[in-house]
Amino acid sequence: MMTAMTPTEQVITGAESLAGDGSAHDALIDFYRAFNARDIDSLARNWAAADMPSMDNPIGGIRRGWRSIHDGYLKLFDGPARVRVEFFDFTSQGGENCHLFVGRERGVCETPTRRIELRIRTTRWFVRLDGNWRQLHHHGSIEEPALLAAYQRAIFGQVLGDAS
Repeated sequence: MMTAMTPTEQVITGAESLAGDGSAHDALIDFYRAFNARDIDSLARNWAAADMPSMDNPIGGIRRGWRSIHDGYLKLFDGPARVRVEFFDFTSQGGENCHLFVGRERGVCETPTRRIELRIRTTRWFVRLDGNWRQLHHHGSIEEPALLAAYQRAIFGQVLGDAS
């Protein structure tokens, strides 16, 4: 049985204290803690393993399976940009074995030469596997074309799909 969609005004940065109750909410906090720290080992513990997970966002593109998602994070973490985000204006709903968070991320992308204020629509879906919450899917979208282009230039040196 799914719980009702519950809006919240809470902001998740990853710095919050965990409830320690094994909840999907704690798994969400763990994700932001690991991402903002660029901690690939903690991200691996947060995501479902093997071929199960998927991700679709403006920087990683469509990625299927943990190995591909892992490689996308490494490319981001090893590049010149430092990205930090927080999750806010979100709803939360779930059941015994699945939980969905739908909201927004805001943050910054900083390179040695520029700073970009990020605004991203974000969905994160967690499932309970072997008694632990694991992220199964992430989708992120940037609605503003100029912001998307600036973000891709900061990460890749060009806009994706731009042959010039």
